[in-house]
Amino acid sequence: MLLNSLVKSYSGTRNLELFRVDSSIPLVGCIAFGLIDRGTNLIQIRPVSTCPLSCIFCSTNAGPKSRVRQTEYVVELDYLVEEFERLVIFKGKQGIEAHIDTVGDPITYPEIVELVARLKQIEGVKTISMQSHGSLLNEKMIEKLAEAGLTRINLSIDALDPNLAKKLADTEWYDVEHIVKLAKFITENTSIDLLLAPVWVPSLNDDEIPKIISLAKNIGAGKRYPPLGIQKYEVHKHGRKPKGVKAISWRRFYAQLRKWEKLFNIKLILRPEDFGIHKRVMLPIPYKKFEKVKVEVIGPGWLKREKLAVTPKRDRVITLLNAEEIPVGAKLKARIVANKHNILIAEPI
Repeated sequence: MLLNSLVKSYSGTRNLELFRVDSSIPLVGCIAFGLIDRGTNLIQIRPVSTCPLSCIFCSTNAGPKSRVRQTEYVVELDYLVEEFERLVIFKGKQGIEAHIDTVGDPITYPEIVELVARLKQIEGVKTISMQSHGSLLNEKMIEKLAEAGLTRINLSIDALDPNLAKKLADTEWYDVEHIVKLAKFITENTSIDLLLAPVWVPSLNDDEIPKIISLAKNIGAGKRYPPLGIQKYEVHKHGRKPKGVKAISWRRFYAQLRKWEKLFNIKLILRPEDFGIHKRVMLPIPYKKFEKVKVEVIGPGWLKREKLAVTPKRDRVITLLNAEEIPVGAKLKARIVANKHNILIAEPI
């Protein structure tokens, strides 16, 4: 009941299905849930896909105002932890960063504190980090996350001006002043390291980024890691595209970061080494691009016209495109059209 009401509150008036991912479904293969290994010592953990905000620049088109999603996912805690531990063992059982970063906001996972605590107990896990806009956070939850063992939170604050912040979040109740208070609470009262991670949306929040840089310095963000991780707005196929906004080139982006670095005397151009991230053996990709595979449809896809499918070995989960007419339970052949980092996308043949 808790999960159903939670997803309903985040999906607004949309008729979204909540799909529970249990041990019958592989946790590797789908970008919307599970585990992602990109060949480093960092493992992405995606326990849930929901988000309370509908940010106008969101690359994953999350939140109550999404019109491209048809399903939200939530993964069973025990299963998620067990599969993560297996992946840690595969990758060497040392120096692992467990990074909780969803296609929504991890704070919407009802068992987020317990998840952090369970990850902390796994041998080989050195760092537990999490990405969040913080809109559902409060001091009590922050204290619980600290006690559970959260190492770092990448807190997304995209504007300090209250009205602009609401516009960017496309959420009237979003209170950035509350988020700023929580950021200060984190640095002053907990062991959690804070990184502010604004998205620079050209022409909309240009003047806000310097203010956020100043905020990070003033509140003591980044005691062990860089205090800021400024993100570049990018246009994604299914993401939201703010009217009148054009993505800038990477060259211009880094040129501006260098200017701000000099102006504020702070590190803004980041490298994996700044977070202790290095290359590590990656899970094998068992299915080649353009390979034909037999699949069984097991549920609804994340986005419209998609279905969720598994291979006969049930070693990977696959997103099946152009499959709106294919019923759950159907068995068919499909052609793999993308397989980067084991995120498998296929089309029916």
